[in-house]
Amino acid sequence: MSLAIAIAAAYIVGSIDFAVVIGRMHGIDIHKEGSGNPGASNVLRTLGRLPAAMVFVGDTLKGTVGAAMGMIASETSDPMVHWALLAGLAAVVGHCYPVFHRFKGGKGVATGSGVLLFVIPLVAIATTLLWGVIVKLTRTASIASLILTVATIPVAIWRGVEGLGLLWLAMMILLVLWRHRGNIGRMIRGSEQKVPA
Repeated sequence: MSLAIAIAAAYIVGSIDFAVVIGRMHGIDIHKEGSGNPGASNVLRTLGRLPAAMVFVGDTLKGTVGAAMGMIASETSDPMVHWALLAGLAAVVGHCYPVFHRFKGGKGVATGSGVLLFVIPLVAIATTLLWGVIVKLTRTASIASLILTVATIPVAIWRGVEGLGLLWLAMMILLVLWRHRGNIGRMIRGSEQKVPA
């Protein structure tokens, strides 16, 4: 029962949309600005770096808290226990399909990074830094997100994620890729939005 509660709670935590909250604090509806996506990249294009950083930190913490709930409910102290990744997946689902915002959420990259930060922290830190470098070079957040999303599975296997944990991680990655299908189409057409230099 405690594991079911942890997974449900992780979904609720994931449903807290910091882009919407920060947008409202600045008097805007983020769903009606820029790309319409309630995520850090759209906040960056719309409101600037500090609000975007606040959204990124908040969205990342959702994944970390969700994964921690799974580990605690499993009654182990091993952050790589597969229940941590399952609860982390629930947080990502909450971010993508938030119950508080008519199931219209973001892409799940930052929240997924928060899950990795809890489960395999060195990998999360390295990929976040690499994400920043790719964005700086390409000025396209979705390119960086997709490259690092695809690279996550082999890196996770290298760090020892296996079994059901690998399954939950794969499902998380498939969800993030699915949420980026519009970005992929725009990149093919050459119309994907850039982030500020």
